[in-house]
Amino acid sequence: MNNEKPREQWGSRIGLILAVAGNAIGLGNFLRFPVQAAQNGGGAFMIPYFVSFLLLGIPLMWMEWGIGRYGGKFKHGSAPGMFDVLWKNKIAKYIGALGLFQSTVILIYYTYIESWTLGYSFFSITKSYFGLENFAEMKSFLYAYQGRLSNQYFTSVATAYFFMLITFSLNLWVLYKGISKGIEKLAKIAMPALFLFAVIIAIRVITLGTPDPSHPENSVSNGFGFIWNPDFTKLGDPKIWLAAAGQIFFTLSLGMGTIQAYASYLKPKDDIVLSGLATSATNEFAEVILGGSIAIPIAVAFFGIPTTMDMAKGGAFDLGFASMPLVFERIPFGEIFGFLWFILLFFAGITSSVAMGQPIIAFLEDEFGMDRKKAVTTLGVGVFISIQFVVFFLQFGYLNELDYWAGTFGLVVFALAESILFMWVFGAEKAWKEMNEGGDIQIPKLFFYVMKYITPTLLLIIMLWWFINDAIPILLLKNVDPSNHIYIWGARIFMILLFSILCWMVKTAWSKERK
Repeated sequence: MNNEKPREQWGSRIGLILAVAGNAIGLGNFLRFPVQAAQNGGGAFMIPYFVSFLLLGIPLMWMEWGIGRYGGKFKHGSAPGMFDVLWKNKIAKYIGALGLFQSTVILIYYTYIESWTLGYSFFSITKSYFGLENFAEMKSFLYAYQGRLSNQYFTSVATAYFFMLITFSLNLWVLYKGISKGIEKLAKIAMPALFLFAVIIAIRVITLGTPDPSHPENSVSNGFGFIWNPDFTKLGDPKIWLAAAGQIFFTLSLGMGTIQAYASYLKPKDDIVLSGLATSATNEFAEVILGGSIAIPIAVAFFGIPTTMDMAKGGAFDLGFASMPLVFERIPFGEIFGFLWFILLFFAGITSSVAMGQPIIAFLEDEFGMDRKKAVTTLGVGVFISIQFVVFFLQFGYLNELDYWAGTFGLVVFALAESILFMWVFGAEKAWKEMNEGGDIQIPKLFFYVMKYITPTLLLIIMLWWFINDAIPILLLKNVDPSNHIYIWGARIFMILLFSILCWMVKTAWSKERK
């Protein structure tokens, strides 16, 4: 049941903006975005990217801020309670349980990925990977560290497990300290440091010029050209538009209940319009300006466009953890720049992961009356048990299965649900008034129609497209090694059990006398 003690609040507006920006700015800004841009038309990719930003990103950002602040008025910091006050129907809170499910599942596997950045910051400063001469050797180093194979570099997953424990403990410690003294304080330290380190590395990249004069085609300028020269012929491919829309979801951390949780700790008259724009703009600067200026340009400068394309095919992790270390061992003070690169990724990761933990903590505090310590302990036990499967079954596709259903497809499903509930069930006029209340500026009236009609329609199109083209093949285990099927089904059973438990908890909370 709801308890009567006052809920926490943010200590300052800048702290709130940095915290929400930290939630949005994650590994995808510096690893996923440059790969997506390079593979989907370069500069032309930015056309559907910014269209998606205007028609999906900003509208959903304002909606999630509005839903969160409105739910906070009723002492609800998680989606089940928020949806219950938006729609007085018994199924509303169970739809909200999907938000808890997604943030919790993403937290489980994201914590392990995040720990790799901490491990590699140590490997950089100690020059542990220095001396590896090619991409294949660096991938072998990475895969052995992750526990995907055993070789002369790592014979077990013990080292990765050690850094996972450190990362896991840091996340819980920040969450235990609370909204103002934990999450906000982390954001005020980590976000300025992240931007400082990113600017330093970007400047170093720009000043590299042509590292090997005997290969003038391998230059930073050609690297920027590779990622930004537009290929307008690709704009007719719907997959490019869907890729851009998907990147907007990933980069702004939409559809997972974290923004709503943060916004629930606002005062009823606190601005959300300008704050939402500020966090969106901060994220875009980190992604487009900084993220687009590091990994791809520096890889092209040292390895050329064909090799960089092959590296990018292996995904964002191969680019960030295999190609970048090859660069660092080739430049003066590379161990320092390597450390800065991976520690900025760690800061990007931990400001996002603590945001993923906050919805379930708010749910336990608000609906079950737990104190902060008990709520964090409950979350910690559950995540620690669950993360074991991610660590030890990584090579069998366990993490990828969680990431697709909770961290990809599920984001669009939840975003579609919240947009319909807020703009249609709760009512567009009421939602519009709620979002603009207390605003330093007013949302342009055009966005009223965008939020009510265009955004839900685009979300529906994306969901159906992804379902037909991706979800069905993945569900049917196409292109999956038969020996991995048992692990994939294990991941699915885990997700079904977790969602069932969350629904049972929602039912239990609402069966109590509510005040």
